[in-house]
Amino acid sequence: MKDILLLMLFPPLAGAFLNGVFGRRYPKALVSAIACGASGLAALFALIGAWNYTRFWSPAALPLRIGTWIRAGAFRADFALYYDRLTLVMTCIVTVVAFLIHLYSRGYMEHEEGYYRFFSYMNLFLFMMLVLVTAGNYPLMFVGWEGVGLCSYLLIGFYFPKKSASDAGKKAFIVTRIGDAGFTVGVALMFWTFGTVSFHSLFPKVALMPAGWDSNALTAICLLLFLGAVGKSAQLPLYVWLPDAMEGPTPVSALIHAATMVTAGVYMVARSNVLYAHAPIALETVAIVGCITAFFAATIAICQNDLKRLLAYSTISQLGYMFLGCGAGLFATGIFHLMTHAFFKSLLFLAAGSVMHAMSGELDMRKMGGLRHKMPVTYWTFFAATLAICGIPGFSGFFSKDEILAAAYNGPLGGPWLYWLGTITAGLTAFYMFRALFMTFHGPSRVPEDLAHHVHESGSKMTGPLIVLAILSVIGGYVSIPSALGGSERFDGYLAPVFFSSEHFLRTTAAHAPSGGWSGLTLMGFSLAFALGGVFAAYWLYLKSPELPARIAERFAAPYRLLVNKYYVDQFYNWLIVRPIRVCSESFLWKRVDAGAIDGGMVEGSGAVTVALGGILRRIYSGNLRSYATWVLLGAVMWIGYILVMR
Repeated sequence: MKDILLLMLFPPLAGAFLNGVFGRRYPKALVSAIACGASGLAALFALIGAWNYTRFWSPAALPLRIGTWIRAGAFRADFALYYDRLTLVMTCIVTVVAFLIHLYSRGYMEHEEGYYRFFSYMNLFLFMMLVLVTAGNYPLMFVGWEGVGLCSYLLIGFYFPKKSASDAGKKAFIVTRIGDAGFTVGVALMFWTFGTVSFHSLFPKVALMPAGWDSNALTAICLLLFLGAVGKSAQLPLYVWLPDAMEGPTPVSALIHAATMVTAGVYMVARSNVLYAHAPIALETVAIVGCITAFFAATIAICQNDLKRLLAYSTISQLGYMFLGCGAGLFATGIFHLMTHAFFKSLLFLAAGSVMHAMSGELDMRKMGGLRHKMPVTYWTFFAATLAICGIPGFSGFFSKDEILAAAYNGPLGGPWLYWLGTITAGLTAFYMFRALFMTFHGPSRVPEDLAHHVHESGSKMTGPLIVLAILSVIGGYVSIPSALGGSERFDGYLAPVFFSSEHFLRTTAAHAPSGGWSGLTLMGFSLAFALGGVFAAYWLYLKSPELPARIAERFAAPYRLLVNKYYVDQFYNWLIVRPIRVCSESFLWKRVDAGAIDGGMVEGSGAVTVALGGILRRIYSGNLRSYATWVLLGAVMWIGYILVMR
């Protein structure tokens, strides 16, 4: 297994090196062959590893030590990998989706400058995410954690001559650093408390702690780790970087939102399930933050006109669902939604990229309409992904979304208000996604005349991955049919060995009994009713009576402006944080400290002193013998006087 995992990790790193160092000299065909081959090999070895593990070791967890990395006193961190069923699921999701995105990128990026640089960054992104999900301890996980942050900065700002793109890259890097500071302190406190940061020694130690054990330190550790997840997975209040990340190429958006960076926080919470199970306050915080973020982002999405930004807020909302599932105490449910979301969200972004490609970069849905006739493959795949994310029965999102809502209602840490807020969010999701579908592909064409002749279906390099992802978006949920529908929830059962002790501990020690009262079918019926209501509302407003949205916006101008301006959160952060730092940096640090004290005082002052001393010495060394004799005599008198005084 160790050899297989190393063979999985090596190709993306090698591809990043070859294209990054030598790619400028390579033809584009060779660049894409190296990059796609590297991601394809990673996917192949991930699947081989899954088969090998299932055949010989499943369900045991395998700590795989490679060598010593850090040793300082009592602190030790090895180059160690950790493989269990959760690692298996994550590596397969990450590599397969990333491989499809790499294939799609060949067509999307073929006319762009920096082709080799793009694929080098994409391979590095994949490598860092694989390091994150296979790491056997928190410091090595943090290497991958920071690595995906670096790659997101490079790829979001890929079009760096464009100021908005470079600013978006910096914003993503800086905002996520806030969360990463919490992650770092949490790992340090973890070592201080338990004396280890390795999974295979830490988790059993925590699992053996009794229910009445003083968990204040553990609660602090989990909250600090969750702060890192809030930044990386774009939850309230650190979500503001993700919508701006749409400045990067669309395949980057698909990779970030579906398979890499933003899913890292969900994975970290699920991997740390033993810690969170023994810190119920922290786990409830995860559920509350996730649920509120899901609703908050969905309300913003209903008024967005930029297709990619709408999908960005959708991702923030869906990540909130994942945290809600984990925070309700059913970690496998959150991972199940992570998997289905990877399929339909990558498909949505790649289909949006196909539209953008056909529209010469245009993303304003008010300038679209009627595209389904000219782009049938893109339309039907986007439609399939829309049905999946809305939780329509028969599609993957239906199974995973309803599991989360059931967990929110009946889980060990669930509650009716979490369920109802999540259900309302499901209705909002259906509304804004079908709004996007209808505005983009249905109704009369609003495409400007100068763009109309550009509209065409994308080539097979782009439509091929769309079709594969559409199939996965349809069938992906059938691996875990809910028990309410007569299924066995096989996905949850598969991950049960990873989460069993934590979920059992939560069920036996929860402060309140499960809510109960309604069957799974009843809960499913309510959520489906809200989703269908959202679909009908979108149909009525954007197909049946397209004049109504403008009238509603005019009638409710204040709430509409609030949503269009995204609750003015960016403006508030600018006023509270960015502007004071900028003013302080400009008026004090630059003008007073740098220009005044350093340049004016130290640099220029030392120069003035040197000039003054040079003037004095120039007078002494005049070249006149009589002057030299006078200075010698004066020096001798002063020296004798000094000796006499000192005596």
